[in-house]
Formats: sequence, C-alpha cells, structure tokens
Amino acid sequence: VQLQASGGGLVQAGGSLRLSCVASLHTFDYYNMAWFRQPPGKEREFVAVISASGRRRSYADSVKGRFTISRDDSRNDAKNTVYLQMNELNVEDTAVYYCAARGGSIPHSTAQNYPYWGQGTQVTVSS
Repeated sequence: VQLQASGGGLVQAGGSLRLSCVASLHTFDYYNMAWFRQPPGKEREFVAVISASGRRRSYADSVKGRFTISRDDSRNDAKNTVYLQMNELNVEDTAVYYCAARGGSIPHSTAQNYPYWGQGTQVTVSS
C-alpha cells in the first residue's frame, strides 16, 4: 500500500490550496481516507475524514467551513485519489499534512486507527 501526497506549498493568509493523495489500493472504495497534520513543535492532529462510501465526512472544528475533503473512486488506479480543498488559510494551518487510509466501515478520527500513511506534504501560510 502506498499513499502519495502532494499539493503543499507556501501561500499567503486568506489563500487556498488543494492537497491530493493518490492511493495504490486495489480496492480503494473499501478504505476510509483521512487527512491529519502536524504543526511545528506539536502533536499530529486530525483534520478531516471521508468514509469508504463517500457519504460521511467529518472535520476538525478548526477547519469546518474552510476545508473540504472529497474522493475520486474511479476504477482507474491513477484516479484513486482523496483531496483536501483548503480555503481561507491562516497561519495556524501551517503544518505537514499527511493522508492516511483505513479499511472498514468506520471513518475514525484518531491517528492510531490508521495503518497506512503517506509521506506528508508541507503547507506554510504566511501572514
């Protein structure tokens, strides 16, 4: 299982970025997909999760209304992708962002429940 995250970068406060995570999972639509982040000097924290079916989504309070998680479940492996659209970014969103995958029916929001992780992509928001 490989997860490849991309899309990070440097953006000014108020700007937007879209993160992508391509998953090499044979049955992508079996997996709940989540984004976590780790701000400098802090613990890894939950950002958003989308269920395997795509029907359930959950967000951290700090990003509700600004971030949107979505997924593309095309059978084409190149389209097994989860996205995180991030709008109205602020300096507190600066972090390394990680995508994670977990099989099953429950879209957990705790990192310990996710066995598969991408390598992380840096998001830096300047004031």
